[in-house]
Amino acid sequence: MESSRACRGRRAHPPRSRPLLYGALATAVVLGSTAAGTAYVKARAHSGMRPVSSTASPSPSPSASASASAAASEEASVEPAVRPTTDYDALLASAMKAVDVPDGAEVSVAVLDLDSGSGATYGEGAFDTASIVKVDILAALLLQAQDEGRELTAAEKSYATAMIENSDNASASELWRTIGAAEGLNAANKRFGLTGTSGGDGMLWGLTQTTAADQLRLLRQVFGADSELSEASRTYLRGLMERIAVDQRWGVSAAADGSAWALKNGWLPRTATGLWDINSVGRVTAGGRDVLVAVLSDDNTTQARGISLVEAAAVAAVSVFVREDVSASASVSASATVSS
Repeated sequence: MESSRACRGRRAHPPRSRPLLYGALATAVVLGSTAAGTAYVKARAHSGMRPVSSTASPSPSPSASASASAAASEEASVEPAVRPTTDYDALLASAMKAVDVPDGAEVSVAVLDLDSGSGATYGEGAFDTASIVKVDILAALLLQAQDEGRELTAAEKSYATAMIENSDNASASELWRTIGAAEGLNAANKRFGLTGTSGGDGMLWGLTQTTAADQLRLLRQVFGADSELSEASRTYLRGLMERIAVDQRWGVSAAADGSAWALKNGWLPRTATGLWDINSVGRVTAGGRDVLVAVLSDDNTTQARGISLVEAAAVAAVSVFVREDVSASASVSASATVSS
């Protein structure tokens, strides 16, 4: 499944104003009358200030009147303070400083807190999808079936289960043909809002090019409410991603609390270089928050090192929104398949 690699770029509240008080005071200054003084006393009582005797209070001097008017003007001009915004991209970049990225390897991360709707990205450029494209293939199939007003056939469901849960390549190839290969994938992705993903040539679906930001957009189609996919389609796809084979339960799941995750991983050794593409996408629950994460990497010297990089990046990304420590407890099974 090798071909020439596509090029990649690497308030404060203002004090309560007292217009009645200052209006009465101004009237007392101008008229100097008993009625105006009485209005001033009533205004103080209405404003909650300590009452004063209307007969004992001297008329304010012109300078005092000017000061009171200035104070009133100053009070009226106070504006609510602007609430500062959070730069999540900067927070993610800071968190990624703790991630050991081996020399020569590249990594890109995109993360979204479903509770707040805030997100961040780190890194750029296009990467080979390897088997994470299988989520995209099934999403495209479900969208086509919706358009046709039909359910998936028994055969399609069988292929979908094997393709997602076990990362079966033959099943992926069958559904790749069903959706119309790259043309069908690209058409679905246009509706999904993916702008940096292009289907692989011929039957080379694993060499589909994508970005971390696009994978996050796809995850929102699967796990979000605002989606081209129906609720039934989203529930079906999510269910498969929650039942990944035991030997493939690594990647973004490292940032989850226990088994509260849904994912799809991709791993591909490049025969021309001997280096590995290692990717992981999905939803994790940590600290009571649901977070979508997409981590893409390439040029890893070994599969194990690539997995470690992806897991560390996922933990760093989730930490931006989950303030307590999250445990990276996933381990790599010795029986993991060599390629997917």
